Amino acid sequence: MTRPVTLQFVGGVGTVTGSKYLLTVEGRRVLLDCGLFQGLKSLRLRNWLKFTVDPASIDAVVLSHAHLDHSGYLPLLVRNGFHGPILCTSGTEDLLRILLLDAAHLQEEEAERANRYGYSKHKPALPLYTTADANAVLALTASRPYGEPFEVSTGATAVFHRAGHILGSAIVDLQLGGREKVRLVFSGDLGRWNRPILRDPELVREADVLLIESTYGDRTHSPDPADSLASVVRRAADRGGALIVPAFAVGRAQELIWTLRQLEEAGSIPTLPVFVDSPMAIDVTDIYCRHPEDHDLDMKTLMDERRCPLCCKQYHLVRTALESKALNDQSGPMIIISASGMATGGRVLHHLKMRLPDADTTVLLPGFQAAGTRGRALQEGARELRIHGESVPVRANVVTLDGFSAHADRDEILRWVAGFERPPRRIFTVHGEPSASRALAEALHERLGWNASVAIDGETVVLSAG
Repeated sequence: MTRPVTLQFVGGVGTVTGSKYLLTVEGRRVLLDCGLFQGLKSLRLRNWLKFTVDPASIDAVVLSHAHLDHSGYLPLLVRNGFHGPILCTSGTEDLLRILLLDAAHLQEEEAERANRYGYSKHKPALPLYTTADANAVLALTASRPYGEPFEVSTGATAVFHRAGHILGSAIVDLQLGGREKVRLVFSGDLGRWNRPILRDPELVREADVLLIESTYGDRTHSPDPADSLASVVRRAADRGGALIVPAFAVGRAQELIWTLRQLEEAGSIPTLPVFVDSPMAIDVTDIYCRHPEDHDLDMKTLMDERRCPLCCKQYHLVRTALESKALNDQSGPMIIISASGMATGGRVLHHLKMRLPDADTTVLLPGFQAAGTRGRALQEGARELRIHGESVPVRANVVTLDGFSAHADRDEILRWVAGFERPPRRIFTVHGEPSASRALAEALHERLGWNASVAIDGETVVLSAG
């Protein structure tokens, strides 16, 4: 008699961060995503807690993509005993080398700063993990191509399909169990149709169990972010101050640069100095150019013509801390694109600290801002922010554009699930704030007649009796 296949929701439920789903198949454990909790303090504290099971008992990790809310817990998992393979696409493997090392460096830097200035309650303040922990993860990664089945562990095989969210992002299609097989499909973070750089999300025809992300399960995006961006740039130039854009170094930064270049060439915006103040975004952009397997036709055509599709006319790459600090002496209209995307850390904090008190400054938030982040606080009209232990007044003009989100909205999610030839027998909405997850479950029922459940944090469900 075979053993049951079970699924436990140990993250990415009731929140858009901490994506983790624990499968037990033939007595083996497989972790689907291994993300960091971000945003609210109550969520961030979960990163410090003991993991649900002994990490040494997990046989393999399968990653949907490299964003930290899907991969950023890996250094802790490895430090605490995990030693199996970390399976992902080639693009994800390359991005992990940048994202995990950068995350570790930022945590070490923040702990050092907190200890130097004494603004942490912890004595001493410690990083969640170190550069050595991140390097230990990289020794375990193994890439697999799109579209080709591969073994994960005993009783589990998988196929990656393109998700179109960021470079290397994948829909994970799993065959689980022995005689009574269960096909589980995890959408990962679904991308969008007809966006620049990356191919559209690929359809999947069948699943017994579907885990579907719901970040934007309760809303739709603005139809044309390019026109809205042009308007923001023109108004910022008229104000005479800097336009600061907190942007994810992976995906968001590249699409912004692409769109700014298109607007410049069309004469829709004035040509301004564009500073990309993120060594990680600079390195990631190079990686984007090196992975043709993810390129859509427009990107491929420009690459074939040896034209750089990811730069602007007055384009400045800011690599060193000294160069970053020198931007404080720059005045007049300019665009500064810097990480992190929700202003939770990174160099963008220094620019916000310097320029938020200036009414001529414009801050553009080009995507989702999780609860508890500085980006969400700005979005909701905060009049001051705590940055590096200090209260910083907010006099800048703050603008939100959701059309640049790399996440599918409600209608785009429904477009993707309509590709299934029959309804999956079990559907769980995950990776969304509670209202968004509920709204998507309701939309699946109302539009398609499907019965979907909102996943419950910590719950274990039996997928096959064995």
